[in-house]
Amino acid sequence: MSQALLTALGLVFVIEGLLYALVPGHLKTMMKAMENVSDETLRMGGLAALGFGVFIVWVVQSLFV
Repeated sequence: MSQALLTALGLVFVIEGLLYALVPGHLKTMMKAMENVSDETLRMGGLAALGFGVFIVWVVQSLFV
């Protein structure tokens, strides 16, 4: 379990690092645009991403375990 968790955490950093390396200007623009988005909208987007992530993990675990 801990190996899978650390692997997943490492992959998060790989993906985030790739975004900063490949499109830094776009990320800056997105961060500036987020200032205009309400906290509630950001919270709902975060919860949707969280739910989608849990769903992906559940599907992968169901198929391959």
